[in-house]
Amino acid sequence: MQTQIKICGLKDEHTVDAAAKSGATHIGLNLYEPSPRSVPLEQAAALRMRAPAGVKVVLLLVNAEPGFTAKAIEVVKPDIVQFHGSETHQYLRVLKSAVDIEIWKAFGVKDAATLKNADQYEGAADLILFDAPAQALPGGTGTRFDWSLLNQHKHKLPWGLAGGLNPDNVGEALRQTRAILVDTSSGVESAPGIKDMDKIAAFCQAVRNHDNS
Repeated sequence: MQTQIKICGLKDEHTVDAAAKSGATHIGLNLYEPSPRSVPLEQAAALRMRAPAGVKVVLLLVNAEPGFTAKAIEVVKPDIVQFHGSETHQYLRVLKSAVDIEIWKAFGVKDAATLKNADQYEGAADLILFDAPAQALPGGTGTRFDWSLLNQHKHKLPWGLAGGLNPDNVGEALRQTRAILVDTSSGVESAPGIKDMDKIAAFCQAVRNHDNS
């Protein structure tokens, strides 16, 4: 089975094209304004239309108000909404019953207790994304967590891996964790919020090299 690849924090047509051409299965559009990777709602909608068939569009929200969440889903029409804040499983369960799209929930992994907390989202999320703990901003920290924690846990939900992944370490990350999806943002950048086309291609190739090994 081929590993799914998400390139997150894309801000323009060139990077959307590069991710799709390199073999990404998912692209992420960030609406969290404090992030250097954020885009306005209207731009997210335009980039969503740029994504070719077969590439799923993930909309990233952080503790967004329900009204804004509903508007963002209506305007952008993403395939998936990824919640990267402190959204509760009760809230996501209600949302999931009201929308016909996938819902992902990201967690910053500090210890085994984080993984146990993620289990509460069974029935509220379609996939859990395990990331490095938040620093000044959630996600995009360029740091990794202890991957061995994942192998010690009986997961109740499908899950993907994020946090400090780059072309040089993603193969080893997959060997250690056997994640079905890998997600990178800062790991394919030349500066915060500035994607590097060559790094995007190298990341995707490293994942495929692992898959074919």
